[in-house]
Amino acid sequence: MIGFITWNIDPEIFRLGPLSIRYYGLMWALAFYVGYIIFSRFLKKEKLPQEFLDSLTMYMIVGTVIGARLGHCLFYEPQYYLSNPLEILKIWHGGLASHGAAIGILISLYLFARKQKVPMVYVLDRVVITVAIGGAFIRLGNLMNSEIYGVETTLPWGFIFERNGEILPKHPTQLYEALSYAIIFFILYRIYRKADGKLRDGFVFGIFLILLFGARFLIEYVKEPQVEFEKTMMLNMGQWLSIPFILAGIGFIVYSYHKPNIYIPSEVKPVKNQDKK
Repeated sequence: MIGFITWNIDPEIFRLGPLSIRYYGLMWALAFYVGYIIFSRFLKKEKLPQEFLDSLTMYMIVGTVIGARLGHCLFYEPQYYLSNPLEILKIWHGGLASHGAAIGILISLYLFARKQKVPMVYVLDRVVITVAIGGAFIRLGNLMNSEIYGVETTLPWGFIFERNGEILPKHPTQLYEALSYAIIFFILYRIYRKADGKLRDGFVFGIFLILLFGARFLIEYVKEPQVEFEKTMMLNMGQWLSIPFILAGIGFIVYSYHKPNIYIPSEVKPVKNQDKK
């Protein structure tokens, strides 16, 4: 063994009585904060009201948390959680799934777009740019928790996760995903800047689905199974769940070229103003 990295970071930053501040929670907060700042730039460029983003942020937070939690409970441990439904509410015990978060975000954005009376695809093309960089922060949180890592490796950047009792280097798949998501963010943001905000409906969303879930599919090959039943599967649960998203991404790109619509909101008013009319 020529080289490796010993990893033994305490996931808790500090504690004030019963209140515990952890790196994972901090990374989630950073994901939403940075996403909020980036989307604010979209607002200025496209002359959208601030209330549009404030409402969108609330929908995103609720959809992400509920979707990620239900995704883990129903995709990975359905027997346990259906037998103990109250355990689903105990998010602090851990267990969030990115595929569930994706579904939760889609549902929340559908409800948001319907309420704001804008095409859902218009919102998706912009939100996924912030989701990509947010995903990078969250995977760094997984690294600080010493969780969701890979199989044994002899590569010099292998991590020995001592907090979990590991004695051999493992693939730091959290870093692989974080780097992939950061690259995807820069690609999507460049597309947005080059188009000057006038995006072909569905194109950026399609690129996002293909790149993000394509990266996830490939990285799963060096990731340890999250639950026991995955060990007997040809493809693990993360890979099976990635395939429909990749196919959907191809579909959106085809759609964007066959129906090259570019939605430009001349004036999107806050919902509360619309209700007064």
